[in-house]
Amino acid sequence: MNNTEFYDRLGVSKDASQDEIKKAYRKMSKKYHPDINKEPGAEEKYKEVQEAYETLGDEQKRAAYDQYGAAGANGGFGGGTGGFDGFNGGAGFGGFEDIFSSFFGGGGATRNPNAPRQGDDLQYRVDLTFEEAVFGVEKEVSYNREATCETCSGTGAKPGTSPVTCSRCHGQGVINVDTQTPLGMMRRQVTCDVCHGTGKEIKDPCPTCHGSGHEKKSHKVSVKIPAGVETGQQIRLQGQGEAGFNGGPYGDLFVIIKVLPSKEFERDGSTIYYSMNISFVQAALGDTVEVPTVHGKVELTIPAGTQTGKTFRLRGKGAPKLRGGGQGDQHVTVNIVTPTKLNPAQVAALKDFAKAGGDKPVTLKKKGLFDKAKDFFEGE
Repeated sequence: MNNTEFYDRLGVSKDASQDEIKKAYRKMSKKYHPDINKEPGAEEKYKEVQEAYETLGDEQKRAAYDQYGAAGANGGFGGGTGGFDGFNGGAGFGGFEDIFSSFFGGGGATRNPNAPRQGDDLQYRVDLTFEEAVFGVEKEVSYNREATCETCSGTGAKPGTSPVTCSRCHGQGVINVDTQTPLGMMRRQVTCDVCHGTGKEIKDPCPTCHGSGHEKKSHKVSVKIPAGVETGQQIRLQGQGEAGFNGGPYGDLFVIIKVLPSKEFERDGSTIYYSMNISFVQAALGDTVEVPTVHGKVELTIPAGTQTGKTFRLRGKGAPKLRGGGQGDQHVTVNIVTPTKLNPAQVAALKDFAKAGGDKPVTLKKKGLFDKAKDFFEGE
């Protein structure tokens, strides 16, 4: 069977990981929680999300759902050859019922809905200039997050009141539902429809957070970015994510680094690359030139006879190495620029240069009337 309804409720694909299903459930349950969303139909949507996660959040139930559909996840397979009440003379619990119950969720230990739980993690992208990434920088980031409600201190109840134990599930957060199947009476646990899994009822909701215990607030934090970071790297700030539940700790904030490109340099790890142009004369006779680096200008000796594309290394003029310490190098590649316009003296000098080297004399094409007119309009 191709069973996708529960996946559709959570907005995930059938091959989603358990972590992806858990994150989708958190998002959807928060979106449709009746204490937060007062729109018509929100509570029904919330119950559907709870039902979907009750199955897909359990790997064994999920496997049964994928193979047999909702009936398989709930302990029934829609067929059979008669009505079995189990091996206990119609008691409804034991025999086959116990076996299928162990696979499909009846009985067993359940999570304490009142136990402290850590809040969700958040991500924030920080853009750095090329130089900031090389030398490190301290940045202040500002973002919105779910914070513990200051009015009710996270209880969700109006000041002066307190949540009470759920009268339906008695604080368990789940209730047992018995279903008659061809294989006998099957018991399964579902999220309590009164407290929605919290184990508590809030008779008088907090006027600020409407019973959720959280409120959306702007938050600022300073982050120290080490020297030598690169695009895609993350910095974890513990406790700077969203508020926890039942007194649990805040989640974490993951700062994602993006390094903006430089107009002059390129970088690969701790190595920085720079390309510069030199003249034919500098390449032939040699010269000392100034080269920009992120550490300031330095002198580079161009030896006589340098060919275009030659790369020189400036030790220690690159970026810091994040692992292992030390400093990277800067590689400088020189490109010989051929002049496009020569005056008569330069032409004569190059002819003499060619003649002195024994090269074949260069024959220059004489310019016609059209070429002279073109030069005039181009300002030559």
